[in-house]
Amino acid sequence: MKSLEAYQEFLLKEYSNLPTGRYVNLVIIRETESECIFRTEGSGEPLNRELVQAGIKNTSVIPRVIISKRKQTAVERRTGREMLRSYGLLSVSGSECMLNTNAPCEHCVDCWLYGYAVGGGGAQKSRVITEEAFSVLPAGQIIATKTFNALFDNNTMRHPVTREASTSINSSEYVKPGVHFVDIETLKDVTAAEMVYVTANILNSRRYGAISSKIGRVKNHLAAIVFSRSEIFSTLEMVQQLYDLLIEDTPELEHPLETARVLDQAIKAINILLPQVYGPKKVMTGEKLAAYFKEVAIILEDPRSFLETLTRSYPQPSKDKNKRKNDIE
Repeated sequence: MKSLEAYQEFLLKEYSNLPTGRYVNLVIIRETESECIFRTEGSGEPLNRELVQAGIKNTSVIPRVIISKRKQTAVERRTGREMLRSYGLLSVSGSECMLNTNAPCEHCVDCWLYGYAVGGGGAQKSRVITEEAFSVLPAGQIIATKTFNALFDNNTMRHPVTREASTSINSSEYVKPGVHFVDIETLKDVTAAEMVYVTANILNSRRYGAISSKIGRVKNHLAAIVFSRSEIFSTLEMVQQLYDLLIEDTPELEHPLETARVLDQAIKAINILLPQVYGPKKVMTGEKLAAYFKEVAIILEDPRSFLETLTRSYPQPSKDKNKRKNDIE
């Protein structure tokens, strides 16, 4: 890819089992576009909050809403798996690769990148390293509570025959539309093709959290990509530095924040924090990032060839091994 030529020292030419200390850090601003409930569906739990320092300079303590790392990557992983399945690439070893069944195929793109573990032996460590995403604004400004009920067929709260009143009334916290969360996903020791695959999963994932068939709409803005030879600053440091920059111009921040302003200040925050990262590093933003997105978009117009080539780039399953596995089953 032409857009990645200047960053080849941070990417592998081919998959390797041995770590080489190459990192691709995707700085993401997640913007809610509807009401969102970032917790386990049906659990009835409140939204997750953490008391943290508002900024680096601003030392006041505020509660921030968080999106757990699993709630983010699980969605993006399924997005990629849907694409692989549509081209018949989730059954590389002869059987369908399935999540949460202790039966990963161990040979598809998803297994090689996001990892797997098999009870009784066999594992691949994930090379997609994640953290919790933090809201820019404090919880009090971005959370509301909704009361809901379940109506009978007669469109009332009373049973049409017994006339008994329904007790199906509940309430739930949700994140308002227009809220911004900061997240950093780090890819360790990946090839250019693997980087494109993960990028596509992030950009194509649009619903997160509980009740995602009705709410949970999120737009992912990839603000910058930091290539480095070590892990960079944390998501918490990033959101704190961003907060400091935002309150310089507007001491009293109010929801909703302007997305363009958040993205501009996010890039400034990266440049402020980068000097604390030791070793070689390069940042992709602006026109260079736009050129990368354009190439990714072209690949995704017809991704079959790209996905098949990526699948073949990994060590292929032994025919004898598959035969023994099928005989056992």
